[in-house]
Amino acid sequence: MSDADREGRDEIEEEFEEEEAPRNPFDNPLFLPILLLGLTLWFGYDAWLNNDPEMLEHLTFNRVGFAILVPLLAYFSYRARQEIAAGREQGSAE
Repeated sequence: MSDADREGRDEIEEEFEEEEAPRNPFDNPLFLPILLLGLTLWFGYDAWLNNDPEMLEHLTFNRVGFAILVPLLAYFSYRARQEIAAGREQGSAE
């Protein structure tokens, strides 16, 4: 294989490496925080605002679930905010 062929092949390989895979909705940094927000609201409503007597047997489950989801929501919201800010900085640098 000649040097020209190797250089051409290297250029093609570099182009493929630079291309990103297409993004899907699950790649969005806000996907998980929005999902956690919905679950947190649901658990919070069932734990403290719902007056249905049938839900009393699930009261502890809903309160524990709410207590777990609130810190997760805060953490992943913070991470999503950082990722969005880093993307903006990277986009403005190019």
